[in-house]
Amino acid sequence: MTPRMTRFRTARRAEDVVVLEGFHALKHAVRFGADVIEAVTADPTQLRELCDALAPDLRAPIEGMCEQISPAEFSDLTEHPPRTGVIAIARRPAVDVAAVVADIRDRPVVVLEDPRNLGNLGACVRVAAAADAAGVLVTGTSDPWHPDAVRGAAGLQFALPVARVGEIPRDDRPVVAIDPAGTALGECRLDPRSVLTFGTERHGLDPSIRATADLCVAIPMRPGVSSLNLATSVAAVLFGASFGRSA
Repeated sequence: MTPRMTRFRTARRAEDVVVLEGFHALKHAVRFGADVIEAVTADPTQLRELCDALAPDLRAPIEGMCEQISPAEFSDLTEHPPRTGVIAIARRPAVDVAAVVADIRDRPVVVLEDPRNLGNLGACVRVAAAADAAGVLVTGTSDPWHPDAVRGAAGLQFALPVARVGEIPRDDRPVVAIDPAGTALGECRLDPRSVLTFGTERHGLDPSIRATADLCVAIPMRPGVSSLNLATSVAAVLFGASFGRSA
């Protein structure tokens, strides 16, 4: 095993760095100020074309940080080499969870209760970043900075605070449980600083969370449809809620 291969494989399990698999993950990491330690490409021509097409403003820094390696070495750095031909390692930013919750801006915090699918978890981060949420907090064992989650988020973990927590934070923010038994989304007004809590697709939220929430909100669905994909649910609430407005 080469030293580079050791670094990339070790980074996948580390808690202070993160592996960025693919151009989009690197693009967003660079755009939102990530400290990129190492980046490699197997195809500089493809990398240049991707920069020109998708991030011309970042072409110089991305090309400058990427070292060319052989396709054979590139394929050994990860189990599923990205088709965009670039992989990198960046430092994982520290997240002050208390500061995220205390943020006075009118932006909700998204809390995912024990999500299981890392790709879906990443998609939730991507939605939350697009909606300019204050942060994404995750309970349970899944690491929101796992390379699979970072790939699902296209590297947008760097666009907002993302962290794993032991429990749902409770401060002056109202806690909103997203639950089928709640008031239909659009028929109630949500505080723009709400803590929006989402349960698993199979079991929903833990009953204790529903019982202590300040408000329960349901996503209206056609009868017979049991649930939505987690990322779809997060998108529906973030983009469909009446934050601070009368219904």
